[in-house]
Amino acid sequence: MFAIAHPNVALVKYWGKQPGTANIPATPSLSITLDAIATRTRVEAATEDRVFINGSAVADAKVLGLIAQMREVWQLPPLVVHSANDFPTGAGLASSASGCAALVTAIDHAFGLNLARAERSTWARRGSASAARSVFGGFVTLEAKADWAATPLLNKDAWPLEVAVAITSDAAKRTPSTIGMESSRATSPFFDAWTSTATEDFGAAQRAVLERRYDALADIAEHSCLKMHALMLSTRPALMYWNEATVAAMATVRRLREAGTPVFFSVDAGPQVKAVCAPGCGEEAAAALAQTPGVLRVLTSALGDGARIVEGEDG
Repeated sequence: MFAIAHPNVALVKYWGKQPGTANIPATPSLSITLDAIATRTRVEAATEDRVFINGSAVADAKVLGLIAQMREVWQLPPLVVHSANDFPTGAGLASSASGCAALVTAIDHAFGLNLARAERSTWARRGSASAARSVFGGFVTLEAKADWAATPLLNKDAWPLEVAVAITSDAAKRTPSTIGMESSRATSPFFDAWTSTATEDFGAAQRAVLERRYDALADIAEHSCLKMHALMLSTRPALMYWNEATVAAMATVRRLREAGTPVFFSVDAGPQVKAVCAPGCGEEAAAALAQTPGVLRVLTSALGDGARIVEGEDG
């Protein structure tokens, strides 16, 4: 048996943490969980903690730190963790989100902790704030309630948006998100403006999702994305996660929309572009992105389920 969890794409972004050690976001966020890419994780009792990601032994601070925090509550033995991603790791595709969500789910199952889904979400958040959202499927919110556990907003089948992911680089990003967020908080003159406007964006996006107003969601999501990257660019030193193909892919999405295709872009802390489409438009967006200079390949995805246990030997 192994745990499986999917990355999510934040449509209303989170960037920055509140002071303290609980890994609490500075802003609320709203995301969609993807089904086409995943992390698979299994854990076993061992003689010492060891972590293998994609087959290589690593000293992953997030994984080891999360296990250490869980040991403060439960008497967990030393663990060997085997985790594998079927997509580029640390490259702006939310591998930390799916990884921590899968890890908590695997530990919960292996050692009979019997955690409710909201409790798993809270624990996953301690490893990676966006991981709280990957515990759930479909449309998910994360805000200052219920100990910052994520909350499902709308089922994946209620509004089956499609996503085309333009991969523009397989390399891990130079500046991890956690370090970048702290730099933005400490040095950007725009950080307070970012946090003060996030709640309004979050509320408007929630209403757009619940009312299935695609154009409204597209406007809010692109604005949130570009505000976040403006914050990154105003950080010292500047956080420049895009490459030339990122900009070209965003331009492709805008040309498609101007021609009448319902599609908008979202870009996280990395160079990959997620084109979020109305139902039935994903293949058109994928074909256009595949022809964009610098795009290595394009993944297409529907909305996915939350973290769960799966029978089998993979992981």
